[in-house]
Amino acid sequence: MNGQRPQLHLRLAQKQILTPGLVQMVSVLALNKLELRQMINQEMVENPILEELAEEAQTLENPSDEAFAQNETEKAAEDQAESDPFDEMDIKAFFDDYLETTERPREREEIEKPSFETFLSSPTSLADHLEWQLGLTPCEEKVREAAHSIIGNLDEDGCLSATFEEIARSGNHELADVEQALKLLQEFDPPGVASRDLRECLLLQLRMIAPDSTLAQQIVADHLKQLQNKQYKEIARALNRSVPAVMTAIDIIRRLDPRPGQRYNKTNPRLIEPDVFIVKSGDDYQILMNEDDLPQLRLSPVYRKLLDRAVSTREVRNYVKERFTSAVQLLKNIEQRKHTIIRVCESIIRRQRDFLDFGIDALKPMMIKEVAEEVGVHPSTVSRAVANKYSHTPQGVFELRYFFSEAVSGPQGGHTSLVTLKRRVKKMIEEEDANHPLTDEQIAKRLAGEGILVTRRTVAKYREDMKIPSTHQRRVKA
Repeated sequence: MNGQRPQLHLRLAQKQILTPGLVQMVSVLALNKLELRQMINQEMVENPILEELAEEAQTLENPSDEAFAQNETEKAAEDQAESDPFDEMDIKAFFDDYLETTERPREREEIEKPSFETFLSSPTSLADHLEWQLGLTPCEEKVREAAHSIIGNLDEDGCLSATFEEIARSGNHELADVEQALKLLQEFDPPGVASRDLRECLLLQLRMIAPDSTLAQQIVADHLKQLQNKQYKEIARALNRSVPAVMTAIDIIRRLDPRPGQRYNKTNPRLIEPDVFIVKSGDDYQILMNEDDLPQLRLSPVYRKLLDRAVSTREVRNYVKERFTSAVQLLKNIEQRKHTIIRVCESIIRRQRDFLDFGIDALKPMMIKEVAEEVGVHPSTVSRAVANKYSHTPQGVFELRYFFSEAVSGPQGGHTSLVTLKRRVKKMIEEEDANHPLTDEQIAKRLAGEGILVTRRTVAKYREDMKIPSTHQRRVKA
């Protein structure tokens, strides 16, 4: 057997490497305005070379890229005769404190400060709300322990997602204690909490909010399915009550909350601030970047002086050079982000002019790949440019992603976007006869008559996406 010996082989290969600058450019492009502002503020904290332009200076045109850096360094060179504000400071001591070298280790004063989060209040969750009530309610300790286990098994709607046996087994409780704990929790606020199904949830609320409405309780207890199908006459006939009396009881039921826990599990509303304004000017549209409240950056001319050999040590000069390079790269990437978003928006305007003029029903199909080819970038770049960004248009505020939609098939389908088609389906259903609602097959045939070819199954999918009930559920029996 021949022994194997290590050998060296030379091979040429092309490999794409993401430099730190390119990584930052990709990250900056994906940021919306609020995120960009946060990121700039953080960079100003970490990089002393970056400073915010004074308000009076922001009225002048802000140079960018190398020209911006060159302009600042030239101004700094012309400023040698003026007094240096660093003359009043011990520069070496300042940089020795912030630069780690092998000659002199940094000395830090370790002071533990209270976290900023300790000054913030967090919203009360459903579990917190129930535990607070449980702590104020007298009961046996074993029932209290079982109640803790039940609270831990409630879903976001406030419904119990486990059986008595599962709770008793997992928490080592007696079955009778779990049953008693559930009854206790079902008396807590919000009404309907800790219910096991929709029927129980509504009955708990009726018994607490409208105890005198026995008719409403009967409808929920025995005729919930008919109620969901809007079979009001059948309910009245089964209960031997008049239709107006049944409708009065149903009005009470409609005011109930089928998801009582959601009021304590709501996420905070997302703050939306448009990144671009698309404004009509004469017969054309203009794109204005929303740069309100965004810090206008410049390179500090003061730190430029520290590159002088006569002023600072080599360690200081190396630090300043590194920070200057990082600052210039950030300015380039912010400018590149702005340039890319504007070019993408220009392409959107050219392709969606009818939408801007006439509204949502005029939205045309538009693919990311088409815009990428027109702009001359990779499709992933377009995706990042429109991600989580909003535009203010004459038709309202829309996410930039909203303008991208595939076309549907058929003679007229190539000019119809998926968004427009869904709106068309919704409008047909809104205008239908409630006693004889349209089937998915009928909607598909109507669309085919308009030159748009979709199957019955596709119509059903669109309807479910828009959370529109089926034909049977929409029918109101006379």
